[in-house]
Amino acid sequence: MTLATTGSAPRWLMLARDIKLSHSLFALPFALLAAYLAASHQGMLLHRRVVTLGLILGCMVTARTVAMTVNRLADRELDAANPRTAGRALPSGRLSVGYMRAVTLSCIAAFVLLSAGFWWREGNPWPVTLSPAALAILIGYSYAKRWTAACHLLLGLALGISPLAAVIAVNPDYFLSPVPWLLGAMVLCWVAGFDVIYALQDVEFDRQAGLHSIPARLGVAGSLGVSRGLHLLCFLALLAVWRLEPRLDGAFGAAVILVAGLLILEHWLVRDPTTGRIRMAFFTVNGVISLAVGALGIIDVLRLTPGL
Repeated sequence: MTLATTGSAPRWLMLARDIKLSHSLFALPFALLAAYLAASHQGMLLHRRVVTLGLILGCMVTARTVAMTVNRLADRELDAANPRTAGRALPSGRLSVGYMRAVTLSCIAAFVLLSAGFWWREGNPWPVTLSPAALAILIGYSYAKRWTAACHLLLGLALGISPLAAVIAVNPDYFLSPVPWLLGAMVLCWVAGFDVIYALQDVEFDRQAGLHSIPARLGVAGSLGVSRGLHLLCFLALLAVWRLEPRLDGAFGAAVILVAGLLILEHWLVRDPTTGRIRMAFFTVNGVISLAVGALGIIDVLRLTPGL
């Protein structure tokens, strides 16, 4: 065993698997769509601003890594006691607390430096000025279930700020439009809704451990009702984005219809949570939702930005 490895895989690979780095796609397409919209209102396309695009991607990856590593650190004792999560890297001993803390601190520093890059590159101080607030939200949600059943909404907020952050980084003037706010609200309700579904796997453990969650408080039927309500609000916010933003047309409209169908499918899959379909609903269906909204929205922006 070398310093770079533990067991049979490199530590960085085990970390990426443990924090599910590939699931960055849940928030990234919405941030990119918001960034493309913000840039288009300045009469340009985002991919022609290569450095800006790179800074956005870097901030997204480092911010999510901070959120997930803090979550694993905060929950390591709870994860060890929960049969569903006992195999995670920290409770199983495959990664050390020191290593996870070092990654967290490194990514915090990288996130702040990348945020400062917008000031250096474009004279925009807002991303680095607001970076402590963003980090506070990303770090704070991991502790929320210790004191409130609204923890699902705080997770939604942690991802829902991504479109707003992208707009602030690219074109702060677009921040005054209702569109990025509605897009952020859509992400908040969407994430909170599927997190309630995901938490159904731990109802009994949460109750025994004294943790707060909507499933622990309301049970299965009540939680599914809350999730449906949140996803209805999510759909209405997405519909409002489509109707209010002139650069979103037919392709985005197809995404809106697809999202409606996929949300219905998601709730059909989990109508009986004991069937073992929660992971399919959580990862597969929601992954398609984020990619469809981001990709089809950007297609419309590319087609409809005047003069380009």
